[in-house]
Amino acid sequence: MKRKFLLSLVAVAFAFVGNAQTADEILAKYFENTGGLDKWKALEGIKISAKVNQGGMEIPLEIVQLKDGRQMTSITFQGKEVKQGVFDGTSLWSTNFMTMKAEKSDAEATENFKVDIGEFPDAFLNYKERGLKVELLGKETVEGSETFKIKLTKKPIKVDGKETDNVQFYYFDAENFVPLMMEAEINSGPAKGMISQNKMSDYQEVGGLMMPFSMAQGVKGQGSQPLTISNIELNPKVDAAAFAIPADN
Repeated sequence: MKRKFLLSLVAVAFAFVGNAQTADEILAKYFENTGGLDKWKALEGIKISAKVNQGGMEIPLEIVQLKDGRQMTSITFQGKEVKQGVFDGTSLWSTNFMTMKAEKSDAEATENFKVDIGEFPDAFLNYKERGLKVELLGKETVEGSETFKIKLTKKPIKVDGKETDNVQFYYFDAENFVPLMMEAEINSGPAKGMISQNKMSDYQEVGGLMMPFSMAQGVKGQGSQPLTISNIELNPKVDAAAFAIPADN
């Protein structure tokens, strides 16, 4: 009887090990299920057309991200184009909503932005070669879905001149292996110390790659701002002048 009990424990232990997932296995399954590593690596840029709901009003916007790090968000507001988070390869700048003039970000913000260059099109692509670390923290339920929680430790950033940890937490659906949410601590500004949340859903195929067509950004416990995507264009042709800070600034 005692021997049968021990054998049962061994069988359970082996079953547990056999079913256990590692962070590497989860990420490999993620890329496999969303189109394959080769297609992700071949991607040179994306252009996203979307609308954000703010106070019941839908505001159209366009997001462009390129493999070389250049990016911009163009918002159409009251008939005017307002650009935010524009990186031209050297400088980071945005349009001031009050003055409608372009303003360069300070040196620290620009250098922190450059830390993440190389993450396109996905933070986990070639993460080992880029010196990033991942850790599986276990399972958690996110809005009714069982997920794997993975900690991504990136290269440090600076906050007020001090080197600061740069960590994000991703929640991958345990069935389809796609990310449903990303969390990170806010390091500066009025919300410093709070947790930002980015939620992703409604995955659809675009040129053989699975991408979310519904997102929501906000602060944990304080609601979120929905972003509905109408179109995603792969490898768009973008005029380099679109990233340049206006000459009259």
